[in-house]
Amino acid sequence: MKNITIKAADFFELLKLKDQSMWDIFAQMIDGEEREIVFLNDDNQYLFHYVLPATLEKLNEDKVLFAKEYAEKISGLN
Repeated sequence: MKNITIKAADFFELLKLKDQSMWDIFAQMIDGEEREIVFLNDDNQYLFHYVLPATLEKLNEDKVLFAKEYAEKISGLN
């Protein structure tokens, strides 16, 4: 599996500038091979990672799961 390292702040700033979601960008990166995307802070310290799936179908499943888990975490803060 190939690794891709991304500076998180730059990545999310790019999303704002392009008015795209991370899922749109991830969909453009799919080429039939799984890739590990590692997000780093500005000091090159590990923040989190995501395994980019080989198919759009799996990406869409991940998107649904992420939305569900995010909603649960947000509701737990209230």
